[in-house]
Amino acid sequence: MITSLRVRNFKRFTDASFALRPLTVLTGLNGTGKSTTIQALLLARQLAEAPGRGGGVVQLNGPYGLALGEASEVLHPDAPDSCIEIEIGLDSDGADRAVTYRLHVPDEQALYLRVPDDTPDGPLELSLRGCGFTYLCAERLGPRDQLGVSAEHPDLIGVGVQGEYTAQVLALNETRSVREELQHPSTEATHGVTTLRTQVETWASDIIRPVKINAQWPPGITASTIRFQEPGLLSEAIRPANMGFGFSYALPVIVAGLLTRPGDLLIVENPEAHLHPGGQSKLGRFLARVAGSGVQVVVETHSDHVLNGARLAVADDRVLDPDAGVIHYFGDEEVGTVPIDFHASGELTEWPKGFFDQIEHDLGRLARARRRGR
Repeated sequence: MITSLRVRNFKRFTDASFALRPLTVLTGLNGTGKSTTIQALLLARQLAEAPGRGGGVVQLNGPYGLALGEASEVLHPDAPDSCIEIEIGLDSDGADRAVTYRLHVPDEQALYLRVPDDTPDGPLELSLRGCGFTYLCAERLGPRDQLGVSAEHPDLIGVGVQGEYTAQVLALNETRSVREELQHPSTEATHGVTTLRTQVETWASDIIRPVKINAQWPPGITASTIRFQEPGLLSEAIRPANMGFGFSYALPVIVAGLLTRPGDLLIVENPEAHLHPGGQSKLGRFLARVAGSGVQVVVETHSDHVLNGARLAVADDRVLDPDAGVIHYFGDEEVGTVPIDFHASGELTEWPKGFFDQIEHDLGRLARARRRGR
């Protein structure tokens, strides 16, 4: 498991360190480093998935949806030299170790960073393929009549950075059994069906609203489709555009989560997109359950409902140990970055200024406005 991330001279960070646990939540103000933290992991991923890359380059644009621009834009303005460092701390069979990547800016307009010849091979945690490593970016695909297909071997196909292969993955694996730890709590009471398609339907019905799902990869075309149906009704298949954006945005998260195995890594940006607050909370509980099953989950979110769902997973569902989760709050210059732990009760160890306190400010102003109106 990845236990820590240290970043030096990358974008806004001169030297920043973050503890990573089975569930790591990144939240806070805009432009304070949440995405930069994930981007550092994605740069390290490029190195880890291509062993022996020493003497090569890491692309700043393209892979994993990265769009970082020119090399001069990612080097911190106060960096003493042209070197960016990303250090990955690991716990391998109880032994702590670290892998350090040093990436050099070759010139200001370069669209890549140069990798020294002595660069170490990456850790297994960042080199897994298929559903072993999943990064779902904030710009996931909305409703589409057709989705793409990957030419990779079926065992090496994940849902894609934007969820573009979700239909293909679901069609290829619909009869695969979901691990017991990830099966919906109602599984035993509803005939005990554990296949992927049924479990995806059950979780999606719980998180969003009741639905039947039909994913197909028809022969003869390089495209896949998803259609929905209202349960219990003999209705026509419903196109994604007529189901609302919430299904299209949440479905890749659910499919990717249910296909994980212990030791896998799942990174999700803005899982709350287009979901009702109740659905956001349930999706937070789902992601915490995935983390509690032996998968490392990193979530970037602006939703207190997602966070509260994770708290319920600790306190009520008891599927995640409190010491298996950490929140990193990225505040303003006065507050900085604050690590926050979970208690067994679901309470948090810190509540810094600006940390999901807007409702208190708004309700206070509304109360004062009412008093003035009298």
